[in-house]
Amino acid sequence: MASVSSQPQFRYTQPPSKVLHLRNLPWECTEEELIELGKPFGKVVNTKCNVGANRNQAFIEFADLNQAIAMISYYASSSEPAQVRGKTVYLQYSNRQEIVNNKTTADVAGNVLLVTIEGTDARLVSIDVLHLVFSAFGFVHKITTFEKTAGFQALVQFSDTETASSAKNALDGRSIPRYLLPENMGPCTLRITYSAHTDLSVKFQSHRSRDYTNPYLPVAPSAIDASGQLSVGLDGKKLEPESNVLLASIENMQYAVTLDVLHMVFSAFGPVQKIAMFDKNGGLQALIQYPEITRDFSE
Repeated sequence: MASVSSQPQFRYTQPPSKVLHLRNLPWECTEEELIELGKPFGKVVNTKCNVGANRNQAFIEFADLNQAIAMISYYASSSEPAQVRGKTVYLQYSNRQEIVNNKTTADVAGNVLLVTIEGTDARLVSIDVLHLVFSAFGFVHKITTFEKTAGFQALVQFSDTETASSAKNALDGRSIPRYLLPENMGPCTLRITYSAHTDLSVKFQSHRSRDYTNPYLPVAPSAIDASGQLSVGLDGKKLEPESNVLLASIENMQYAVTLDVLHMVFSAFGPVQKIAMFDKNGGLQALIQYPEITRDFSE
C-alpha cells in the first residue's frame, strides 16, 4: 500500500501533569538523551524510554509540575522545535501523574483496540464519531460497538500494530472533543487497551458495526435514518453514510493509473490529504482522504 502526504495532527486539551509524553523520537532513544532534553527546565526524576511498537515514544517525569509546564510552554511558543539527534520531537502532557516502570499487567500490542467510552451519555456516542476520532491516526478498517458490564465499548481495527499503538498512546485517557458531540451531551472519556482480535467479523453495515474496506456489504435496517430514508447512489446501490474518506474502484483502465494521476483527478474537488492504492479481488482500488466531507461528486 502506498500513500502520499501526511495527515494533520489531532489536537486535544490535556490537563497539566508532571509527566510529559514524547513522540517521534529516534529509534532506541536513551535515558540520558531524555534527561538532557528536559534538564534546562528542571529536575527529571524518572523516564520511560522506547515506548510503542516503533520504540519511538517516551515519558519523562519532572520533580515539580511547574517544570513540566515550563517545558511545554517554551516549545509551544518557540520557533525552534524540541529535537533529539536532529529529529523534531512532539510534546504533550501525559494522562498519567507518575511513571510506573514495573507494570505487570501491560497488554500485548496488536492492530485491534478495545475502547471503553466512559460518561453518563457514553452509549450515545455514534460509530461515526468514533471513526472520525480514530481516523486521525490512520485508515480504520472496521469498528464494532457493544455494551458489556464494563460499559459501552468498541473494537477498532487498524491495518497494523504501529498505527493502533499510535492511536492508543495518544487517545487513552482523553475525552472525545466537544465539537464532535451534540451540545446536550456530557463529556466522554476513552479508556483503551489492546484486543486479542486481529480481524473483526462484520456481516453488515449498521449503527453498531462498520467495515470501511467493503462498500458492498448489505445495510441493516438499523442504519436507516430517522426520516425512514436510506441514502441511495446514482446506480441504485445503498451507500455508506458520508465520510471524508472515499473508496474508489478503478475499472476498464485505458492507461496506467498511478498515485499522481489519482491525486490530480481528486484534487479538483478539494485538498487531498492522503491516498492509498491496493489490489482487492483482482481489481485496483484506492482510498482518498479529504480534510472534511465533500459533496461535489454528483456530477
